[in-house]
Amino acid sequence: MNRTLLPILLGGVLLLALYYLLPRSAPTHNPTPIPSAKKPETRRETEAFALKLKGRAREVKSYARRKGFSTEHCFLIDMSLPSGKNRFFIYDLKRDSVVAAGLVAHGSCNTVFLRNARFSNTPNCGCSSVGRYKVGYKYKGRFGRAYKLHGLDSTNSNAFRRAVVLHAYDCIPDREVYPLPACNSLGCPMVSYAFLDKAAKVIDRAKRPILLWVY
Repeated sequence: MNRTLLPILLGGVLLLALYYLLPRSAPTHNPTPIPSAKKPETRRETEAFALKLKGRAREVKSYARRKGFSTEHCFLIDMSLPSGKNRFFIYDLKRDSVVAAGLVAHGSCNTVFLRNARFSNTPNCGCSSVGRYKVGYKYKGRFGRAYKLHGLDSTNSNAFRRAVVLHAYDCIPDREVYPLPACNSLGCPMVSYAFLDKAAKVIDRAKRPILLWVY
């Protein structure tokens, strides 16, 4: 064998040995969780939800007549739905139909992130509060235009003192993101800026206060 080829062959053998004997590096791991596939709603579920919404609207209409609220529109927030789904409904009480629907945050209860809503009326709790609210006056707050909320039930009587208001924030998307969740608030019904525009038109044009119901 040609002596000049011997070092080359030995080098090749050594490289092959190193390739098979040395441990290989681990593959990169993506820690981002992959959401499960969106399960389509059945017709029965859709019909049941529509009936539930109409039932709440009937209750609002009766309450509004007795208490001097608008009998033309109301706001309904169904916190039993996932935060990534539309669960804030602008409801036309005269036509018995939904005018618009959008995402709305629930309170984090002072945690890093809370996927499912929990409720409390305790000051500084950071949670959402169920119950009926009177939509009060408009003002310019930390996140822009906002509306004061007055709690009308024992479950949300501290809302005004807790500074629970209707406002927008840019972490809330304009469209559904389910099965991903929306971000949390500190107890405020927080919506997208586009959806607040729609709600504001209803509030500002109303001759009587709008009733907002979180349930």
